[in-house]
Amino acid sequence: MKRIFAAASAVLAALLMPDTGACRNTCPVVDVKNVCIPVLVGECSGPLAVLCIDNASGEDLTLDGVTVAVSGLPEAAVKDVSLLYTGTMSPLHSETESQAIKSVFARCGGSQRIFSEPDYAMLQDRRKPGRDGTVFLGSGKRLVKGRNWFHVSLNLDGAGIPDLSAVCRLEVTEARIDGSVAMLEQEGPVDRRLAVGLRNHGDDGVFAYRIPGIATTPQGTLIAVYDVRHYTTFDLQEDIDVGMSRSTDGGRSWEKMRIIMDMGEWGGLPQAQNGIGDPAVLVDEATGEIFVVAVWTHGLGNGRAWNKVGDGFSPEETAQLMIVSSKDDGRTWSEPRNITSQVKHRDWRFTLQGPGRGISMKDGTLVFPVQYVGPDMVPSAGIMYSRDHGRTWLCHGPARANTTESQVAEVRPGVLMLNMRNNLRTGRVVCTTSDFGRTWTEHSSTGKLREPVCMAGLLHVPAEDNVLGKDILLFSNPDTEKGRSHITVKASLDGGETWLPENSLLLDEEEGWGYSCLTMIDRKTVGILYEGSVSQIVFQAVDIGDIAGGGDGL
Repeated sequence: MKRIFAAASAVLAALLMPDTGACRNTCPVVDVKNVCIPVLVGECSGPLAVLCIDNASGEDLTLDGVTVAVSGLPEAAVKDVSLLYTGTMSPLHSETESQAIKSVFARCGGSQRIFSEPDYAMLQDRRKPGRDGTVFLGSGKRLVKGRNWFHVSLNLDGAGIPDLSAVCRLEVTEARIDGSVAMLEQEGPVDRRLAVGLRNHGDDGVFAYRIPGIATTPQGTLIAVYDVRHYTTFDLQEDIDVGMSRSTDGGRSWEKMRIIMDMGEWGGLPQAQNGIGDPAVLVDEATGEIFVVAVWTHGLGNGRAWNKVGDGFSPEETAQLMIVSSKDDGRTWSEPRNITSQVKHRDWRFTLQGPGRGISMKDGTLVFPVQYVGPDMVPSAGIMYSRDHGRTWLCHGPARANTTESQVAEVRPGVLMLNMRNNLRTGRVVCTTSDFGRTWTEHSSTGKLREPVCMAGLLHVPAEDNVLGKDILLFSNPDTEKGRSHITVKASLDGGETWLPENSLLLDEEEGWGYSCLTMIDRKTVGILYEGSVSQIVFQAVDIGDIAGGGDGL
């Protein structure tokens, strides 16, 4: 619900101003939508506050400017604040009529930047706030008849951000039209969360980055993996490699991307017919070895692997499960090793991992989620596991039919929970097993977590591993039934039986490609890597208390 307010000081100032005409009585209300999107560190953010002024009568009106207050950040971290005018075009994908925004988003996802391109967005003013955190951004823009759209962006210096999980505030506190203080109608929270745009369209000459996975090593290093889609956004079969980024400071900075899986021109066919992707990452907690598994497809005439891959075992017949590992905290990686015959059943067709991440169980067993297309062309999800620290892998039966991308968690010693994408569109499917997937039991929470049919993140955080001292199950996905917007992290304090609204945190309300993956950075901080609205791959750090702090006893 919107709230209308006018500060007493602003009203007094308006009354004391010289009479400049009828604007004090007739100038339109300024609608301010505070948009819940991440504030990118090290680059200019997107439209954090969107202003709409409806000059319905076509009067001769001019926006003098707006006052913006920024707080919660070190003074050195704030480079400047900008005010931009996009004319009669809303800058938000969720509400715009702009065919340009919609078209570029369809091709580039979160790398869409039409809202700041000079030919679409006219810069009104850019200034650094004063020591009190406030800044007046001048405009002087004469309002055209109808709706006029402005937005405020924030430019941060990453070197000045000591804590990526910090929450700051950006608020439009005043707008002046023709010398008078206008009424503001505010919508949405003014608290803002920081993020790093890890991968974007054009980085290292790559068209698109997709399918994020993330894990934390015993040394505290973050290992992020993802698809490197060189020429298109298309799934396999395409020219796709597996990329890896590494951070040793909790995600504030990342080393240069490395390609860790690339099948080249195997079998005499072009690289685009030897794509490998959809990675999942796992850390062996006992040895520290990091494993990444991905699926390689060969040939197929660059058709869609999901439909064209056959059964059997050879690369010419079917998709191949390939695995690499690192024994030095992600600095160097092994050559790919083929484990297809260990995991796949002969009559299964397209067989692949998670994607996202796997886990290391309390007893040392390593587990990756898997999915496959059966001989009847119906997909199913399950798990594969290793009891010898990744040398050999096994896979039994599926958890449930018509499920695909899943994530796994050990919710009790020896009990695995599989949370699955549901092609029947009736909410997430959840099953448990205590015998490594030989048998499965449907969990009572099946159908309780809504989804638009998309990959999701799942992470179990035992009480001894977090500062709240509570057993916590975390879940992330686009919290919608249509579209892939509203990336949200939720916490369950009873092993996934219930997901209370007070234990939920919205991170990004605008549209993205929607995949996400979770890890603990340290005992108090959750890391999430996801396909967002502001970058193709976004990294955020969140205090676990901001997600799980709403339940009883926390």
